[in-house]
Amino acid sequence: MQFTAAQIAALIGARIEGDATVSISDIAKIEEGRAGALSFIANPKYESYLYETKASVVIVNESLQLEQPVAATLLRVPDAYAAFATLLEKYNEFLTADTAKKGIEQPAYISDSAKLGADVYVGAFAYIGNKVTLGDRAKIYPGAYIGDGVTIGNDSVVHAGAKIYHQCRLGQQVIIHSGAVIGADGFGFAPQSDGAYKKVPQLGNVVIEDQVEVGANTTIDRATMGSTLIRRGVKLDNLIQIAHNVEIGEHTVIAAQTGISGSTKIGKQCMIGGQVGIVGHIQIADNTRINAQSGLSKSITQPGTAVNGTPAFDYKSCLKSQAIFRHLPDWVQKIQQLEDRFNASLVKEG
Repeated sequence: MQFTAAQIAALIGARIEGDATVSISDIAKIEEGRAGALSFIANPKYESYLYETKASVVIVNESLQLEQPVAATLLRVPDAYAAFATLLEKYNEFLTADTAKKGIEQPAYISDSAKLGADVYVGAFAYIGNKVTLGDRAKIYPGAYIGDGVTIGNDSVVHAGAKIYHQCRLGQQVIIHSGAVIGADGFGFAPQSDGAYKKVPQLGNVVIEDQVEVGANTTIDRATMGSTLIRRGVKLDNLIQIAHNVEIGEHTVIAAQTGISGSTKIGKQCMIGGQVGIVGHIQIADNTRINAQSGLSKSITQPGTAVNGTPAFDYKSCLKSQAIFRHLPDWVQKIQQLEDRFNASLVKEG
């Protein structure tokens, strides 16, 4: 399908700079732009491609100052990345408008006590347990497991092969990707006098609020008592482990392979990089930034803090320390040379 620059500008509220009638029928990265394609630039390090790209239309930030002439039609917006995301969302809605899945495929098991809302989709080989409630337009893809007493809100999606254990609650517009496990037992074992470990029953559940997205193969353990809480708007990448009784605040984002130990409380709008390790029973203040591969061993009480390293500490101080560390071999050599000169002078004087 084809769209003009003017039509796209109307969708994202952009100011047009160039030919408003030019048509696009494809989307491409700025460095791979070609005639008839739409692209965008949000990161300044890619700006050089703007002057070389063959893309017909490029979405850019309103603040971008051109250093050379540009052949493409520009669509200027306050935030190019957000505008591009909005455009892709609208395009996806258009593509799927006539193919939205509804109804019950067979074979699938649905308990007689389950309650299904309007326009629900249940894929083949899915399992819907006793007293499950599915909201309107909820989608349960093939091979998914929905345990007894689970509640899933309107417009939520559980992708193929995901598992939602008993009594967990999902809000509206939640997305659970394939292979994710919600509500498995927390890691609770009591050491015994003979050296063995006795399992501590995990009696709580997992509560996921509205507009949360959980990546593929991510696991969120049920609470020992009470609930493991994932607040509204949280975005979790693939391969994340969240332990029992953890609480993650609204609109926090966490990258892949991060592990969060039990009973840790994470604030609102935090950003946590990949492969971060966080110990249990600590608190992390709102708007905290934790760099990738950091290890956090104590609470962060000051909102807006940025940390790095293992153990993690102030981000800027960590970078300075890393810079010093890289020079240590040279400094050791210089100290050795000074010692040799000093010792040689002592020999001469002696």
